[in-house]
Amino acid sequence: MVQNTGTVTLAANRTLAQKALMVIAGSAFIALAAQITVPFYPVPMTLQTLAVLLVGFTYGSRLGAATLLAYLAEGATGLPVFAGGANGAAFFGPTAGFLVGFVPMAWLAGLASERGLARRPLALALAGIAISAALYIPGLAWPMAIAKAFGIEAGWIGRSFTDFYWVHFVKPFLIGDTVKAVLAALIASGALTALARRRAG
Repeated sequence: MVQNTGTVTLAANRTLAQKALMVIAGSAFIALAAQITVPFYPVPMTLQTLAVLLVGFTYGSRLGAATLLAYLAEGATGLPVFAGGANGAAFFGPTAGFLVGFVPMAWLAGLASERGLARRPLALALAGIAISAALYIPGLAWPMAIAKAFGIEAGWIGRSFTDFYWVHFVKPFLIGDTVKAVLAALIASGALTALARRRAG
């Protein structure tokens, strides 16, 4: 997709078959990143957000979101694509809000690239940090309220924000998420800039 800003994403001028292959490759990349974990309770630290941002930044909003929908569908069908080799059962666990939030995360990252931020690494990094921060909205909404409404019972549901969710769901991940957002922005910006120059030449 080529926007009037001149930004080129990897999805630009691709056939439907090529885009389908990109979705498969992108979802496999995210699944692989999910297996690189540092065990925390109840939410593990992984490289998923780095992979999701990279897919969004480089694929664009529509294909990026489609890739994450495919990733979630793979897990729902029983494939062990989520952190720790988990499958669809993760949709009932503490990370469900983050998993669902990956779809708008990829869409927003793609939108940032399509608006021309990929040509400005610092701006893209700041966008990545903001998008990563926004992921905490669905990530926390699930254990704090939604899971209980679905009748799920577990020790991580309905707890205090300051004593539990801040300590276990937010604080340990802030620095890592910031670093991953900056890395994703630098990698994507360099790749898309090189692609744009190649196509222009």
